[in-house]
Amino acid sequence: MSKTKKVLIGEDSSVIQNLTRKILQFQNYEIFSAKNGKQVLDKITSEHYDVLLLDINMPIMDGMECARQIRSLDDQNKANIPIVAITGNARNYTEEDFTAAGINDYLLKPLDFDKLVEVVNRLTN
Repeated sequence: MSKTKKVLIGEDSSVIQNLTRKILQFQNYEIFSAKNGKQVLDKITSEHYDVLLLDINMPIMDGMECARQIRSLDDQNKANIPIVAITGNARNYTEEDFTAAGINDYLLKPLDFDKLVEVVNRLTN
């Protein structure tokens, strides 16, 4: 029996958070959420997650800075969590920008939920 995988969604849009939650719960993931990068960082340091979905444009701390801070954590298990960026502004970033911040993959808004499930499944297996 495999244990349920835990997904942390860092997203300030309640609509995207709720839709993503419902889609991934249907795939048997346990979902947690945060509204900004600081909350994400607080949750990551106190709890284990299997993958992080991270909005790039969040208040308090944006997704790029949050990813960089996660990658610099002393705990290597936490520092190496797979991170998927979610962005409506992909044209503002290159793949190199995402890679430099430590982001493993990215999804564009509006979210393609089939792609979301595919990416999360790939990064958690």
